[in-house]
Amino acid sequence: MLTIGDTTRHGRRDFLRVGGLAGGALALPGLLPGMLRAGAPLTGANRPVTDKSVIFLFLHGGPSQIETFDPKMTAPAEVRSATGETQTAIPGVTFGASFPELARRADRFTVVRSFATGDGNHDIKPVVGRDTFGANLGSAYAAVAGSVNPDTAMPSNVLLFPKAVDPDAGPGQANFGRFNSNGPFGAGAVPFQPDGDGGLRADMRVNLPLARLDDRRSLLAAFDAARVAGDEAGGLDSTRERAFTVLRSGIGDAFDLTKEDPRTVARYDTAPRVNGLAINTKWNNHKHYTDNARTLGKLLLLARRLCERGAGFVTVTTNFVWDMHADVNNAPMVEGMSYMAPPLDHALSAFLDDVRSRGLDDKILLVACGEMGRTPKINRNGGRDHWGGLAPLLLAGGGLRMGQVIGQSDREAGTPATQPVRIPHLLGTVMHTLFDVGRLRVTRGAGREVLQLADHEPVPGLHG
Repeated sequence: MLTIGDTTRHGRRDFLRVGGLAGGALALPGLLPGMLRAGAPLTGANRPVTDKSVIFLFLHGGPSQIETFDPKMTAPAEVRSATGETQTAIPGVTFGASFPELARRADRFTVVRSFATGDGNHDIKPVVGRDTFGANLGSAYAAVAGSVNPDTAMPSNVLLFPKAVDPDAGPGQANFGRFNSNGPFGAGAVPFQPDGDGGLRADMRVNLPLARLDDRRSLLAAFDAARVAGDEAGGLDSTRERAFTVLRSGIGDAFDLTKEDPRTVARYDTAPRVNGLAINTKWNNHKHYTDNARTLGKLLLLARRLCERGAGFVTVTTNFVWDMHADVNNAPMVEGMSYMAPPLDHALSAFLDDVRSRGLDDKILLVACGEMGRTPKINRNGGRDHWGGLAPLLLAGGGLRMGQVIGQSDREAGTPATQPVRIPHLLGTVMHTLFDVGRLRVTRGAGREVLQLADHEPVPGLHG
């Protein structure tokens, strides 16, 4: 999506806005210094980062633990899965019946049945919340790894809303928190957001005719003209060579799904999984249901492409679609799961197959969860309400132990019956995946908050 424009219709201030290439909305004269100010990329043996990446799929609204991975079919009718169950590839383990593709691949990921987020509030924990110091978790990574991968010029921390793959999708930033918050981690650690809301279309424009892009002298002359007119006068000369290298690095191709094998795009495509015309328009969320079906698979494909090119942390968030109260906004469980489960089942399965075929299943850790779960008992309208006592959690890859169920819930899938897995455990797993924690602890300037996140105990039974 790196777009080459024409300077004749844009002012010189517009020309300066290519800062998205650095992982934040920085003016071009400050592009590389900005990278170094907020998350300086350490080099060589000094880098405490691993060669792994994390994709955090946030299921916004709070999916039910029961209709996903803990169906409780022996419980009373008002508790057990409203959609039934299906046997998985793991003997004796069943999932909700809406997940047949994942059930066949259950030996390739891990589900946690004792994950408790702690409250039933609509927010965006655990990816951004109190336990992450109010920052996107990827900002903690970028604060140490640098705003960009020094080897590939790919932003280290990326945020994908549905608009990243479909400009007609609704806004992804609901009023429950800021996915792009950098908290205490500096401006350069802000997630790079490739959609219209985040300014990528402006940030990744090089307003120079395409025929002149390869004319290095013309490009640098344009940079110089912008410097004379623009902000941070004098800051361009020392960085223009490296800025040009970033522009020519080709990272824009990674954001462009037309560069992907069409067969792979088709394999990920979740639009055919739900007939958008059949979604009942009486629900205020009907457009978001449709958007989710059109975009979810492509979002995961885009996330894989970015990790393959050197991104360290990619947040993928659905629109606000998992809140199944059965009210004016949200469909009840059976109908709602018919809209939401098929895209999720297919997208995750396509991702698992794809990363395995590419030899990336040990290199990329996929995390999928929401901010909470749902009440053990179905309400009188056929929905489930907010519940912080238990929530679904899926993890795949990253070189961790797969093909297992960690923890158990009580008889009604309302609270953990075994040791609870909490948000700090999940944060610990992410940090131990992204960092050599022993080296991080002795890394100068790593920051108190980063070290506190790395000190969290990982999810028990997942590592080693």
